[in-house]
Amino acid sequence: MRYLPDGIQMKAADTYTIRELGVPSLVLMERAALATVKAMKEREIDLTEALIVCGSGNNGGDGFAIARLLSEEGLGPEVLFAGKESSLSEECALQKKIVEKLEIPVFTEFPEKEYTVIIDAVFGVGLSREITGHYHDVIDWMNSRKGRKAAVDIPSGVCARTGKVLGTAFCAELTVCMACVKLGCELFPGKACAGETVAVPIGISPDYFRGNDRVCFTYDREDLPALLPKRKPDSHKGTYGRALMITGSPGMAGASCLSAAAAYVVGAGLVQVYTAEENRVILQESLPEAVISCYNEYNESEHKRLMEQANVICIGCGLGRSGLSEQLLVNTLKYLKENEKPCVIDADGLNLLSGHMNLLKELSGRETPVILTPHMKEMSRLTKESIEGIIDSRFEILDRFVREFPAVCVLKDSRTAAAQSGRPVFVNLAGNSAMAKAGSGDVLAGVITGLAAQGMDAFASASAGVFLHACGGDAARDHKGSYSVLARDLISGIGECMADA
Repeated sequence: MRYLPDGIQMKAADTYTIRELGVPSLVLMERAALATVKAMKEREIDLTEALIVCGSGNNGGDGFAIARLLSEEGLGPEVLFAGKESSLSEECALQKKIVEKLEIPVFTEFPEKEYTVIIDAVFGVGLSREITGHYHDVIDWMNSRKGRKAAVDIPSGVCARTGKVLGTAFCAELTVCMACVKLGCELFPGKACAGETVAVPIGISPDYFRGNDRVCFTYDREDLPALLPKRKPDSHKGTYGRALMITGSPGMAGASCLSAAAAYVVGAGLVQVYTAEENRVILQESLPEAVISCYNEYNESEHKRLMEQANVICIGCGLGRSGLSEQLLVNTLKYLKENEKPCVIDADGLNLLSGHMNLLKELSGRETPVILTPHMKEMSRLTKESIEGIIDSRFEILDRFVREFPAVCVLKDSRTAAAQSGRPVFVNLAGNSAMAKAGSGDVLAGVITGLAAQGMDAFASASAGVFLHACGGDAARDHKGSYSVLARDLISGIGECMADA
């Protein structure tokens, strides 16, 4: 795993390194410059005629140091100073003075020539205000140049916390991030401005963030083997759990099939599907491995019997919003109040839940939180917040929600986040646009359910499930391209990823 701090969190780590560990700020600055030059060389960026655009703060100081390093290699760097002399930080002032003594060209007016690369060192991670006036003109001018584009730590104009563009932003193909990639560099639209992000060591240890539940984290493919539940040589299907999938209203057999198949492919021992009678034949033919139970009308005793047999319950995929569906959800919640079993609520289950949030709150005494998997519109129904408001303040709204309700909340988006009160938020960076197809959410619900069936706790099931689902999407895209991937291909991709783990 790796951390994705925001600007405030990163500044705290920087201050700790300087004040408590005694590493001088100039040492960090030199390492940042060296690492940035190295990263650009590794990507074969032509540095022969580089323009480094520097601000007045320490990000600008990094830029001046980069100019000096390139000059020492016999290259021809030039510097556009976009800041103010009166605002120079101590370190930036010193680096600027060195550059001027070396007679590296430093100017304040836009040059006429083109450069092989434009290096952005105007603003660092502390920017929180809208960019206007002179700085707005500088960044727009930088974007208009023909050369390749690289940013130091974060593209100027991108909020390090939210990824918002603050008026305007530098558009880089490479962002070299100090110690950790900043959260805003991976959230859209910031990610579109950051391009490729690479974290480089400069002497600030990411271990500083260990134990801080306010710092987001993510997984990479090499983490996958450690995330998966272990298989035992002496085992049987009961070892890996029995999942009950309460899914599929009439005509929605596909949702039942996809979610059940996904639970199986990640390792669940037995999957029982409780669905409308009209779906029986389709499910038996499409997924003979599943045990099928059906209803024509609500049967409380049968519903309870199936829940008693299960190790984990998933409800909602294709369930519909009929009165019968509502009875299934309400009585599932009432059952959970008295029984400590994990439960995943998805799709129509969430839409129905939005009218019974009191029942969710009544589960507060349980040790096992329920797992909710809303997309933005479903989250809007659950929270009564606008979709736009959730997009703008997703982490604050997620935090309030999981503090109020006993749930792990998986907020699905291009950057899906999983949150539980008292734990760091997981932000998924895997996956791709090929996954934006009907049925993808059903597969995710099944993946999380299948992992929970094998004894993983709710947050681990949710975060690992989101990541595994996304890795499966990447594998499917590699085989079929960005347009032709179907939800069923995600299941095959997940199996492939697990086989390689």
